This record gives sequence, C-alpha cells and structure tokens, in this order.
Amino acid sequence: MRTACSYLGLRLGQALIALWGVTTAVFFALRLSGDPAQLLAPQGATQAQIAQLRTQLGLDVSVWHQYVNFLDGLLHGDLGYSYVQHEPALSLITQRIPYTVNLALAALVLSVVFGVGAGMIMALGRGRWPERVLMPIVLVGQAMPAFWTGILLILVFSVTFQILPSTGYSGFTSLILPAITLASLSAATIARITRGAVLEQLDRDYVRTARSKGAGMARLVWRHLARNVSIPVLTVVALEVANLLGGSVVTELIFAWPGLGQLTVQSVDGRDFPLVQAIVILAALVFILVNLVTDIAYAFIDPRITTLGKAAEA
Repeated sequence: MRTACSYLGLRLGQALIALWGVTTAVFFALRLSGDPAQLLAPQGATQAQIAQLRTQLGLDVSVWHQYVNFLDGLLHGDLGYSYVQHEPALSLITQRIPYTVNLALAALVLSVVFGVGAGMIMALGRGRWPERVLMPIVLVGQAMPAFWTGILLILVFSVTFQILPSTGYSGFTSLILPAITLASLSAATIARITRGAVLEQLDRDYVRTARSKGAGMARLVWRHLARNVSIPVLTVVALEVANLLGGSVVTELIFAWPGLGQLTVQSVDGRDFPLVQAIVILAALVFILVNLVTDIAYAFIDPRITTLGKAAEA
C-alpha cells in the first residue's frame, strides 16, 4: 500500500512540474512573438495611442512583472481576458470545448476500435489474407497527413456523392468525416503497435502451453494475451490522445469545425496572448492528466511496476 502511494505521489509531483514548465514556456514564447498593441491599434494610430493601449492591456510593465501577475491569476482561477474578443478567455474556451470533445472522443473511439481490432487480426492471421488486406490500409493511413485525408474525403463523399456535409456542425452526419480524418493516423499507429505486441506474446512459452492444452482463439486472446498486450497498447493510446488534440487544429480548419482548434488559429493570428495561453494550458492539462491516469492504470494491470519504480528511486 505504501509503495503504491509513493508511486502515485511521485507521478503527481512530476505532473505538476510538467504543467508549470509548459505554462512558463508558453508565456515567454508568446512575448517573443511581437507586440499585440501594434497589431490591435487602429490604422494610423500614433505612438502615444499605442502606448496607451499597451497600458490598458497590462503590457507596459516588465515581462517578469507580467509573469508574476499571470501566475497569481492562475492560482485564483483567472485565465485572462481576450485582447481581441473582449471576453474572459475561460468563457470563450468553454463555448468551444463541447465541439472539440465530441470530435476527439469520436476519433479516439474509432482509433481504438479499428487499431486494436486490426492489430489483433493481423497478428493472429500472420502471413494469411487478413494481414495482406489490412496491412496496406494501415500503411496508407500512417503515411497520409490529416489535411490530405480530409480533402480526399470531402472530394469523395461531399463533392462526388454528396452524401455527407463538408463543413460546419449540423448534427451527427457532420461529425463523420472530421472524425475519420482525425482518427486515421492514430488508428494506424495503434494497429501496428498492437500487432507487434501480440506477435511478441505469441512466441512466449505460456501461449504455446495454452495452445497445446486446446485453448480456443477466444480464450487465448481474453485469458492470456489481453493483459500482457494491454500495457504497450495503453501507452500508445495515451500518446495518441495528444496527437488527436494537436491534429484537431488542422482537421477543424479543413472542415470549418467550431472547436478549440479553429479558436487557436484565430487567437495566434491576432496575438491574443491570454487566449493562446489558456488554450495551451488546457491542452497540457488534458495531456498530463491522461498520462497520469495511464500510469495509475499500469499499476493496476501490473503491480510490479510500482515495485520497480520504488527500486529505481532507491
């Protein structure tokens, strides 16, 4: 019990340090990108007017003073006020979150179902027609970038056959093409990792013993392979959550999806510091939480991991 608590405490501490690091990096990186007062000032504005605008935005003090104010606001739940849209950054984000969450969850479900299923089928059917059919599909999915996949899907299903909408959000049907686009790369990656993990386990003695005792395919997969394959698959799924968040920016632009990806591009173009910072912090928080939950899941799947982590600390 003490070992598990120490393991959890260590991972939680690492998560907090990572979140602070991302927050600090994005704050200073944005300050190097230029002066938002110059961009937001009306055309023909005098230097005095620009200076006044800079004061209104709180940019007339030193960068370190801005950083302290920024951290103080975070500790009080204040993510800042949008320079461009003149609303609290948190309010703007919460308006867009449902669209991005729906898209990311749909893409994640497609990625896991197709990736794990295809990987299992390819490994168990090694050298036979299932692998010969699925492997080219997986390789194409892993090779094609999201913007190219999205354009092809629009040309086929929206322009040629006109059976699915190409842009905007108008219900379930408008979710299909963006979700497939976003899931394609992740599903291919998960499929290849699953295939490799299953093939590795199939060569182990316990699998040969189970087969010699007459274990059927279903029993072999669920009773023997699933637990040993789950750790590498969980690892890649956790990493793909970050890819889904990052890839959603491109996907949302292609399909004019009203989510956080579209808002991110707009805020970066306008040098809207508070809004960009809030979006990056939110994305980092999601990624860190997913990895923290994955680490905890490792400990439940294989308790030896906590023991190894304790040994490594010693």
